[in-house]
Amino acid sequence: MIRRMAPGKWAKRAALGVGLAGLAGAAMAQVEAPPSVDAGNTAWILAATALVLFMTLPGLALFYAGLVRGKNALSVMMHCMAIACLSSVLWLLGGYSLAFSGSNPWIGDLAKFGLPVGRDAVVGTLPESVFFAFQMTFAVITPALIVGAYVERIKFGAVLLFSGLWLLLVYAPVCHWVWGGGWLAQMKVMDYAGGLVVHATAGVSSLVVVAFLGARDGWPKSADPPHSPGLTMMGAGMLWVGWFGFNGGSALAADGAAGSALVATHISAATAGLVWALIEKIKFGRSSMVGLVTGVVAGLATVTPASGFVGPVGGLILGAAGSLVCFHAVGLVKQGLKLDDSLDVFAVHGVGGILGTLAVAGLATPMLGGVGWAEGMNAGSQLGVQTIGVLAVCAWSAVASAAILLVCRFTTGLRASPEAIEDGLDVSAHGERAYPG
Repeated sequence: MIRRMAPGKWAKRAALGVGLAGLAGAAMAQVEAPPSVDAGNTAWILAATALVLFMTLPGLALFYAGLVRGKNALSVMMHCMAIACLSSVLWLLGGYSLAFSGSNPWIGDLAKFGLPVGRDAVVGTLPESVFFAFQMTFAVITPALIVGAYVERIKFGAVLLFSGLWLLLVYAPVCHWVWGGGWLAQMKVMDYAGGLVVHATAGVSSLVVVAFLGARDGWPKSADPPHSPGLTMMGAGMLWVGWFGFNGGSALAADGAAGSALVATHISAATAGLVWALIEKIKFGRSSMVGLVTGVVAGLATVTPASGFVGPVGGLILGAAGSLVCFHAVGLVKQGLKLDDSLDVFAVHGVGGILGTLAVAGLATPMLGGVGWAEGMNAGSQLGVQTIGVLAVCAWSAVASAAILLVCRFTTGLRASPEAIEDGLDVSAHGERAYPG
């Protein structure tokens, strides 16, 4: 409604109007302005990116290398390094775009092929180049996790072909489903840092690789013990430190959510290591270094999907449960299923990631310091969505991995020759040795 005014009041109202118009204009500019980069958030995610790459190089490489025979230690490091190189290039040339572009609920498009976004592009409060790099380190470590399933017996060409196709056909689509606005994101699945995207995909795919590749020669009767538990411990320590970037960085901000995720992550790892050592003491009469650090990694994998949604008590529960369940999963895979998942990728990462993905439906409750469930959800409905996510991701990972392995079988071949295996892959595949002699 327009009010009439006496002529003498117009001058004052006009002056006031100019001031109000200026404030309104400034407010509108603030609302309509493109998102701006936050320096603090950017600095933290740059550091987190380095931490997650540190998990693969050198963390995972050393962790796995210590667990195999000395004549194959260098080959494991080679696999991790080569996968890091290959995944980085493929992430630029399609992987990132398939995961984080487009509106299709199943897969992204190629609008961001080659990252043609410029320096001013922003995702949230981060430069898109920083977001790209952070997500790239996840794409690096996920196929590298699968290395633990096929050590000591696979052709190097098969490692490269399988890992490259797997990144584009398994990792990128699932990443889009969960984090790229795809159909699972629309269903409000909760996966903070990769229980589904990283651990379930790698874990299930590992079982499929082992089924195609077969066991190590003489397994399980003549399986040699880890050649360097100390090397494995150093790798595990690097993984633990790097996981702060993995989970804490997934907040994409330097804030309380990142701090809470970091605390839950650390408590879960510490608890899981103690529980695994206790189980070994009860069952075998002694606790081993390899067992302790395996428990730590199981706790880290289990808390990953829930880390930003639960409180410290939730992290403690997840660590204890993850260690207990993963310990028994190791026996189930090797003695029950008779599958030589050599370094327990499925039992530790797959089972841990799946367990944490399901458990978040209960442990996210504010009663335990959690943040609650997705909007409109309760514990029961959230569990239903989490279960759908687990079943879909596991099924796709298994089917797509089998198809990729068939391609590898008829192109590069899968299994190294008996002579190459006997000599050790360090010399036979790479002409080098991890140790002199």
